[in-house]
Amino acid sequence: MKIGFIDFYLCEFHAENYPAWFAEIAQKTGQDIRVVSAWAEEEVSPVDGRTSQDWSALTGVPVRRTVQEVCNESDCLLILSPDNAENHLRYAEAVLPYGKPVYIDKTFSPDFKTGEQIFSLAEKYGVPLCSTSALRCAEEIASVQGDARSIVTFGGGGSFERYAVHQLEMIVKAMGVGAKRVMALSSGASKSFSIDYGGGRSASLHYVPGAPFCVGIEGADGVPHYYEIVSDYFRRLMEEIVVFFQSGKVCAPKEQTLEIMRLRDACVEAEGAPWQFFEIR
Repeated sequence: MKIGFIDFYLCEFHAENYPAWFAEIAQKTGQDIRVVSAWAEEEVSPVDGRTSQDWSALTGVPVRRTVQEVCNESDCLLILSPDNAENHLRYAEAVLPYGKPVYIDKTFSPDFKTGEQIFSLAEKYGVPLCSTSALRCAEEIASVQGDARSIVTFGGGGSFERYAVHQLEMIVKAMGVGAKRVMALSSGASKSFSIDYGGGRSASLHYVPGAPFCVGIEGADGVPHYYEIVSDYFRRLMEEIVVFFQSGKVCAPKEQTLEIMRLRDACVEAEGAPWQFFEIR
């Protein structure tokens, strides 16, 4: 399996670690799974000034001059740019015509409308497409089936706009689709949101910068469970990506990925007017 990377800039956490984690799976399973090449729109990281060549020296993966070279060399493609989701549609437009399976890193899209456009492109070209936050793959919530009565999530990250996806991924995995409205209960550096599903089902999201990820779930049977997320969810994500590339089986259904984008849009809108419900559109 030859994997190609498409990124905004390569000296970032995901691009730096994914090649080694894919190599671990290859060693464990006896398969030939490799990141064979990468392309980045920006040669120099705007965060720390390191270059694509620095990344290549670190990972051992060659950097190509064009997207076309990477697509031609690869069996499947991974669009990264994890902190710049606004690039994902442009990158999808460039790689989807090659007809190869594509995984798009979190956050899938900058908004719901753009997410719909990306999926429409994948359908146009008949390309298997998948996207998820690594938190969906946490061992602590592996048995969640989308029929929970309620869920409370807690966690942080660099900014709410970029890191809300992690909590929303767990919420949608537990609750399924069909959220009806969102209310912001607080704003500022720390934020809280209430999500109403109707029929007595609800979710609460609490974002606190620097906080660990935790989740409390009341299952369909009414039994509550609390977990601090401590499992190695990134390596479990790599395993899910390999399964997807090999079989087309997605760990995150399209409907749930788009639901997450709807909820993210609604939370951002609701934050501007606390204590008012905003309908999920």
